[in-house]
Amino acid sequence: MTTTPMVGASAPTAGRRVTPTGRLILPATASRDDWLAARRSGIGSSDVPAILGLVEKKPPLKLYNEKIGLNVDDAGEPAFWGTIHEEPVARVWAMRNRSVIRRVGLVAHVDHPHWMTTLDRRVTECPLSEDEQAPCALEVKSRSAFKNAQWHAGAPDDVTAQVLWQIAVNGYEHMHYAVLIGGNEYHQGVIRADQYTDVMADITTAMDRFWTEHILAQVPPEPTGDGETLVKMFRRLHPTRSGVVDIARHDDALDALADYSRHQRAESAAKKAKASAKARMIAALDGAQEAQVAGEHAYSLEPSNAAPRVDLELLAERWPAAYEACVKANPTERISIAPQYKGDF
Repeated sequence: MTTTPMVGASAPTAGRRVTPTGRLILPATASRDDWLAARRSGIGSSDVPAILGLVEKKPPLKLYNEKIGLNVDDAGEPAFWGTIHEEPVARVWAMRNRSVIRRVGLVAHVDHPHWMTTLDRRVTECPLSEDEQAPCALEVKSRSAFKNAQWHAGAPDDVTAQVLWQIAVNGYEHMHYAVLIGGNEYHQGVIRADQYTDVMADITTAMDRFWTEHILAQVPPEPTGDGETLVKMFRRLHPTRSGVVDIARHDDALDALADYSRHQRAESAAKKAKASAKARMIAALDGAQEAQVAGEHAYSLEPSNAAPRVDLELLAERWPAAYEACVKANPTERISIAPQYKGDF
Protein backbone atom coordinates (compact mmCIF):
# COMPACT_ATOMS: atom_id res chain seq x y z
CA MET A 1 0.00 0.00 0.00
CA THR A 2 1.32 3.39 -0.92
CA THR A 3 2.32 5.81 1.83
CA THR A 4 1.69 8.99 -0.13
CA PRO A 5 -1.76 10.50 0.38
CA MET A 6 -3.21 12.01 -2.77
CA VAL A 7 -5.83 14.73 -2.57
CA GLY A 8 -7.41 16.69 -5.39
CA ALA A 9 -6.50 14.37 -8.25
CA SER A 10 -8.41 14.78 -11.48
CA ALA A 11 -12.05 13.71 -11.19
CA PRO A 12 -13.74 11.17 -13.49
CA THR A 13 -15.89 12.35 -16.36
CA ALA A 14 -19.54 13.07 -15.51
CA GLY A 15 -21.82 10.20 -16.39
CA ARG A 16 -19.31 7.44 -15.60
CA ARG A 17 -19.92 4.94 -12.82
CA VAL A 18 -17.46 5.82 -10.06
CA THR A 19 -18.66 3.46 -7.30
CA PRO A 20 -20.32 0.01 -7.33
CA THR A 21 -23.77 1.63 -7.66
CA GLY A 22 -22.96 5.34 -8.12
CA ARG A 23 -22.83 7.44 -11.29
CA LEU A 24 -21.05 10.80 -11.37
CA ILE A 25 -23.43 13.71 -11.98
CA LEU A 26 -21.04 16.62 -11.47
CA PRO A 27 -17.27 16.60 -10.99
CA ALA A 28 -15.68 18.15 -7.93
CA THR A 29 -14.56 21.09 -10.09
CA ALA A 30 -18.16 22.16 -10.88
CA SER A 31 -19.23 25.62 -9.73
CA ARG A 32 -21.26 26.02 -6.55
CA ASP A 33 -24.24 27.33 -8.54
CA ASP A 34 -24.22 24.21 -10.74
CA TRP A 35 -23.89 22.02 -7.67
CA LEU A 36 -26.81 23.72 -5.87
CA ALA A 37 -28.98 23.39 -8.97
CA ALA A 38 -28.13 19.71 -9.50
CA ARG A 39 -28.69 18.64 -5.91
CA ARG A 40 -32.25 20.00 -6.02
CA SER A 41 -33.08 17.06 -8.25
CA GLY A 42 -32.51 14.56 -5.47
CA ILE A 43 -31.92 13.85 -1.79
CA GLY A 44 -28.33 14.52 -0.71
CA SER A 45 -26.57 13.05 2.30
CA SER A 46 -26.74 16.33 4.23
CA ASP A 47 -30.51 16.35 3.62
CA VAL A 48 -31.03 13.02 5.37
CA PRO A 49 -30.56 14.16 9.01
CA ALA A 50 -32.85 17.14 8.34
CA ILE A 51 -35.64 14.93 6.96
CA LEU A 52 -35.26 12.57 9.92
CA GLY A 53 -35.55 15.49 12.37
CA LEU A 54 -31.97 15.14 13.65
CA VAL A 55 -30.86 18.69 12.81
CA GLU A 56 -32.46 21.35 15.00
CA LYS A 57 -31.71 24.31 12.75
CA LYS A 58 -32.95 22.71 9.52
CA PRO A 59 -36.59 21.60 9.81
CA PRO A 60 -38.02 19.46 6.97
CA LEU A 61 -40.10 22.40 5.71
CA LYS A 62 -36.97 24.52 5.25
CA LEU A 63 -35.35 21.71 3.27
CA TYR A 64 -38.51 21.35 1.17
CA ASN A 65 -38.40 25.03 0.23
CA GLU A 66 -34.76 24.72 -0.78
CA LYS A 67 -35.55 21.73 -2.99
CA ILE A 68 -38.27 23.60 -4.87
CA GLY A 69 -36.00 26.63 -5.30
CA LEU A 70 -37.29 28.86 -2.49
CA ASN A 71 -35.53 30.39 0.48
CA VAL A 72 -32.02 29.26 -0.42
CA ASP A 73 -29.93 31.24 2.06
CA ASP A 74 -26.36 31.31 3.27
CA ALA A 75 -25.39 28.21 5.25
CA GLY A 76 -23.59 30.41 7.80
CA GLU A 77 -20.25 30.43 9.57
CA PRO A 78 -20.21 26.75 10.69
CA ALA A 79 -20.61 25.57 7.08
CA PHE A 80 -17.98 28.05 5.88
CA TRP A 81 -15.37 26.84 8.37
CA GLY A 82 -16.32 23.24 7.71
CA THR A 83 -15.44 23.78 4.06
CA ILE A 84 -12.17 25.52 4.96
CA HIS A 85 -11.12 22.68 7.30
CA GLU A 86 -12.18 19.84 4.99
CA GLU A 87 -8.95 19.71 3.00
CA PRO A 88 -6.47 19.71 5.94
CA VAL A 89 -8.56 17.20 7.94
CA ALA A 90 -8.75 14.90 4.91
CA ARG A 91 -4.99 15.15 4.44
CA VAL A 92 -4.38 14.31 8.11
CA TRP A 93 -6.61 11.24 7.83
CA ALA A 94 -4.79 10.06 4.69
CA MET A 95 -1.39 10.66 6.31
CA ARG A 96 -2.22 8.90 9.58
CA ASN A 97 -3.79 5.94 7.80
CA ARG A 98 -1.16 5.70 5.04
CA SER A 99 -3.96 5.88 2.51
CA VAL A 100 -4.86 7.46 -0.83
CA ILE A 101 -7.91 9.67 -1.29
CA ARG A 102 -9.40 11.60 -4.19
CA ARG A 103 -12.08 14.22 -4.68
CA VAL A 104 -15.07 12.97 -6.65
CA GLY A 105 -18.12 15.22 -6.90
CA LEU A 106 -21.89 14.74 -6.92
CA VAL A 107 -22.90 11.08 -7.34
CA ALA A 108 -26.35 9.54 -7.92
CA HIS A 109 -27.49 5.93 -7.55
CA VAL A 110 -27.73 4.22 -10.95
CA ASP A 111 -31.19 2.75 -10.21
CA HIS A 112 -32.56 5.51 -7.96
CA PRO A 113 -31.52 8.84 -9.55
CA HIS A 114 -32.94 10.90 -6.66
CA TRP A 115 -30.51 9.19 -4.25
CA MET A 116 -27.57 11.59 -4.32
CA THR A 117 -24.47 12.39 -2.34
CA THR A 118 -21.38 14.54 -2.57
CA LEU A 119 -18.52 12.42 -1.28
CA ASP A 120 -15.94 14.43 0.64
CA ARG A 121 -13.21 12.04 -0.52
CA ARG A 122 -13.18 8.66 -2.22
CA VAL A 123 -10.68 6.25 -0.63
CA THR A 124 -8.77 4.41 -3.34
CA GLU A 125 -6.53 2.50 -0.93
CA CYS A 126 -8.37 1.55 2.25
CA PRO A 127 -6.33 1.38 5.47
CA LEU A 128 -8.18 -1.71 6.74
CA SER A 129 -6.62 -5.16 6.59
CA GLU A 130 -5.72 -6.57 3.19
CA ASP A 131 -8.75 -8.86 3.05
CA GLU A 132 -11.08 -5.87 3.38
CA GLN A 133 -9.95 -3.83 0.39
CA ALA A 134 -13.52 -2.96 -0.64
CA PRO A 135 -14.29 0.45 -2.23
CA CYS A 136 -15.07 3.08 0.40
CA ALA A 137 -15.00 6.81 1.11
CA LEU A 138 -14.22 9.37 3.79
CA GLU A 139 -16.65 11.79 5.42
CA VAL A 140 -14.98 14.87 6.95
CA LYS A 141 -16.53 16.99 9.71
CA SER A 142 -15.56 20.08 11.68
CA ARG A 143 -17.43 20.61 14.93
CA SER A 144 -17.59 23.09 17.79
CA ALA A 145 -15.91 22.22 21.08
CA PHE A 146 -19.39 22.29 22.64
CA LYS A 147 -20.19 19.17 20.57
CA ASN A 148 -17.29 17.20 22.05
CA ALA A 149 -19.42 14.86 24.17
CA GLN A 150 -21.43 13.74 21.13
CA TRP A 151 -18.36 11.99 19.69
CA HIS A 152 -17.23 10.01 22.76
CA ALA A 153 -19.04 6.84 21.67
CA GLY A 154 -18.43 7.23 17.94
CA ALA A 155 -20.21 9.33 15.34
CA PRO A 156 -23.45 11.01 16.56
CA ASP A 157 -26.81 10.05 15.07
CA ASP A 158 -26.95 12.81 12.45
CA VAL A 159 -23.52 11.97 11.05
CA THR A 160 -24.23 8.22 11.19
CA ALA A 161 -27.45 8.74 9.21
CA GLN A 162 -25.60 10.85 6.65
CA VAL A 163 -22.85 8.25 6.19
CA LEU A 164 -25.34 5.37 5.95
CA TRP A 165 -27.06 7.23 3.11
CA GLN A 166 -23.71 7.60 1.33
CA ILE A 167 -23.13 3.87 1.79
CA ALA A 168 -26.57 3.13 0.29
CA VAL A 169 -26.04 5.44 -2.69
CA ASN A 170 -22.60 4.09 -3.53
CA GLY A 171 -22.98 0.43 -2.63
CA TYR A 172 -20.15 0.49 -0.11
CA GLU A 173 -19.61 -2.03 2.66
CA HIS A 174 -18.20 0.62 4.97
CA MET A 175 -17.09 4.24 5.17
CA HIS A 176 -14.58 6.17 7.24
CA TYR A 177 -15.08 9.45 9.04
CA ALA A 178 -12.72 12.05 10.49
CA VAL A 179 -13.74 14.99 12.66
CA LEU A 180 -11.88 18.02 13.98
CA ILE A 181 -13.47 19.28 17.20
CA GLY A 182 -12.81 22.77 18.51
CA GLY A 183 -9.91 23.22 16.10
CA ASN A 184 -7.52 20.95 18.04
CA GLU A 185 -9.14 17.60 18.83
CA TYR A 186 -9.23 14.88 16.18
CA HIS A 187 -11.29 11.68 16.04
CA GLN A 188 -11.75 9.07 13.35
CA GLY A 189 -13.78 5.90 12.93
CA VAL A 190 -15.52 3.45 10.61
CA ILE A 191 -19.24 2.86 9.99
CA ARG A 192 -20.08 -0.57 8.56
CA ALA A 193 -23.20 -1.33 6.54
CA ASP A 194 -23.77 -4.80 8.02
CA GLN A 195 -24.18 -3.29 11.49
CA TYR A 196 -27.04 -1.03 10.35
CA THR A 197 -29.03 -3.14 7.87
CA ASP A 198 -32.45 -2.34 9.35
CA VAL A 199 -31.57 1.31 9.94
CA MET A 200 -30.47 1.74 6.32
CA ALA A 201 -33.75 0.21 5.12
CA ASP A 202 -35.69 2.64 7.31
CA ILE A 203 -33.64 5.60 6.05
CA THR A 204 -34.11 4.78 2.36
CA THR A 205 -37.84 4.25 2.93
CA ALA A 206 -38.14 7.61 4.70
CA MET A 207 -36.17 9.40 1.96
CA ASP A 208 -38.27 7.85 -0.82
CA ARG A 209 -41.45 8.84 1.00
CA PHE A 210 -40.30 12.43 1.48
CA TRP A 211 -39.26 12.68 -2.17
CA THR A 212 -42.54 11.22 -3.47
CA GLU A 213 -45.07 12.64 -1.03
CA HIS A 214 -43.57 16.11 -0.70
CA ILE A 215 -41.05 17.10 -3.38
CA LEU A 216 -42.64 15.43 -6.40
CA ALA A 217 -46.18 16.04 -5.15
CA GLN A 218 -45.34 19.68 -4.28
CA VAL A 219 -46.93 19.20 -0.84
CA PRO A 220 -45.07 21.03 1.97
CA PRO A 221 -44.41 19.00 5.12
CA GLU A 222 -45.82 20.22 8.42
CA PRO A 223 -43.93 23.15 10.02
CA THR A 224 -42.30 21.05 12.74
CA GLY A 225 -38.87 21.59 14.26
CA ASP A 226 -37.08 24.65 15.61
CA GLY A 227 -39.58 27.51 15.82
CA GLU A 228 -37.05 30.34 15.51
CA THR A 229 -35.59 28.83 12.33
CA LEU A 230 -39.07 28.50 10.83
CA VAL A 231 -40.01 32.08 11.73
CA LYS A 232 -36.84 33.37 10.02
CA MET A 233 -37.65 31.26 6.98
CA PHE A 234 -41.20 32.65 6.73
CA ARG A 235 -39.79 36.17 7.07
CA ARG A 236 -37.56 35.56 4.05
CA LEU A 237 -40.42 34.02 2.08
CA HIS A 238 -42.82 36.88 2.84
CA PRO A 239 -40.83 40.09 3.49
CA THR A 240 -44.05 42.09 3.04
CA ARG A 241 -47.57 41.03 3.96
CA SER A 242 -51.09 42.11 3.09
CA GLY A 243 -54.58 40.67 2.91
CA VAL A 244 -56.59 38.34 5.15
CA VAL A 245 -56.84 34.55 5.48
CA ASP A 246 -59.73 32.74 7.19
CA ILE A 247 -58.51 29.99 9.56
CA ALA A 248 -61.97 29.00 10.85
CA ARG A 249 -61.55 25.46 9.47
CA HIS A 250 -57.80 25.25 9.90
CA ASP A 251 -57.59 23.08 13.01
CA ASP A 252 -53.80 23.27 13.31
CA ALA A 253 -53.80 27.08 13.11
CA LEU A 254 -56.52 27.29 15.79
CA ASP A 255 -54.57 24.88 18.00
CA ALA A 256 -51.42 26.94 17.47
CA LEU A 257 -53.31 30.12 18.40
CA ALA A 258 -54.53 28.51 21.62
CA ASP A 259 -51.04 27.16 22.41
CA TYR A 260 -49.39 30.53 21.74
CA SER A 261 -51.91 32.35 23.94
CA ARG A 262 -51.42 29.84 26.77
CA HIS A 263 -47.61 29.96 26.59
CA GLN A 264 -47.67 33.75 26.39
CA ARG A 265 -49.64 33.95 29.63
CA ALA A 266 -47.37 31.40 31.28
CA GLU A 267 -44.27 33.29 30.13
CA SER A 268 -45.60 36.57 31.52
CA ALA A 269 -46.47 34.93 34.83
CA ALA A 270 -43.05 33.24 35.01
CA LYS A 271 -41.23 36.54 34.40
CA LYS A 272 -43.19 38.24 37.17
CA ALA A 273 -42.61 35.34 39.56
CA LYS A 274 -38.89 35.32 38.73
CA ALA A 275 -38.59 39.08 39.34
CA SER A 276 -40.43 38.72 42.65
CA ALA A 277 -38.14 35.89 43.77
CA LYS A 278 -35.08 37.94 42.79
CA ALA A 279 -36.28 40.87 44.86
CA ARG A 280 -36.80 38.62 47.91
CA MET A 281 -33.34 37.11 47.51
CA ILE A 282 -31.73 40.56 47.33
CA ALA A 283 -33.76 41.71 50.33
CA ALA A 284 -32.38 38.80 52.35
CA LEU A 285 -28.83 39.92 51.54
CA ASP A 286 -29.41 43.28 53.21
CA GLY A 287 -26.04 44.94 52.61
CA ALA A 288 -24.08 41.72 52.02
CA GLN A 289 -22.96 40.34 48.69
CA GLU A 290 -23.10 36.61 49.42
CA ALA A 291 -25.69 34.37 51.05
CA GLN A 292 -24.76 31.09 52.74
CA VAL A 293 -26.67 28.15 54.18
CA ALA A 294 -24.96 26.52 57.17
CA GLY A 295 -21.63 27.96 56.08
CA GLU A 296 -21.97 26.88 52.41
CA HIS A 297 -22.33 29.25 49.49
CA ALA A 298 -25.93 29.58 48.30
CA TYR A 299 -25.95 32.62 46.02
CA SER A 300 -24.35 36.02 45.56
CA LEU A 301 -25.08 39.30 43.83
CA GLU A 302 -22.43 39.85 41.18
CA PRO A 303 -21.92 42.85 38.90
CA SER A 304 -22.98 42.20 35.31
CA ASN A 305 -21.20 43.63 32.29
CA ALA A 306 -24.23 44.38 30.20
CA ALA A 307 -23.76 45.71 26.70
CA PRO A 308 -23.54 49.54 26.68
CA ARG A 309 -26.72 51.32 25.70
CA VAL A 310 -26.46 53.37 22.54
CA ASP A 311 -28.49 56.57 22.22
CA LEU A 312 -29.50 56.10 18.58
CA GLU A 313 -31.37 59.40 18.39
CA LEU A 314 -28.30 61.33 19.54
CA LEU A 315 -26.07 59.35 17.16
CA ALA A 316 -28.35 60.09 14.21
CA GLU A 317 -28.53 63.78 15.12
CA ARG A 318 -24.84 64.50 15.69
CA TRP A 319 -23.08 61.90 13.55
CA PRO A 320 -25.49 60.95 10.74
CA ALA A 321 -22.75 59.36 8.62
CA ALA A 322 -21.73 57.07 11.46
CA TYR A 323 -25.37 56.22 12.10
CA GLU A 324 -25.88 55.35 8.44
CA ALA A 325 -22.73 53.18 8.37
CA CYS A 326 -23.27 51.33 11.65
CA VAL A 327 -27.01 51.03 12.28
CA LYS A 328 -28.77 48.42 10.19
CA ALA A 329 -32.42 47.50 10.03
CA ASN A 330 -33.36 44.38 11.98
CA PRO A 331 -36.79 43.38 10.68
CA THR A 332 -38.89 41.26 12.98
CA GLU A 333 -42.53 40.82 13.82
CA ARG A 334 -44.85 40.20 16.74
CA ILE A 335 -48.09 38.28 17.02
CA SER A 336 -51.01 40.55 17.88
CA ILE A 337 -53.90 38.50 19.28
CA ALA A 338 -57.49 39.72 19.43
CA PRO A 339 -58.85 40.05 23.02
CA GLN A 340 -61.36 37.20 22.61
CA TYR A 341 -58.52 34.77 21.82
CA LYS A 342 -56.19 35.72 24.68
CA GLY A 343 -57.75 33.26 27.09
CA ASP A 344 -59.05 29.72 26.75
CA PHE A 345 -61.44 29.32 23.86
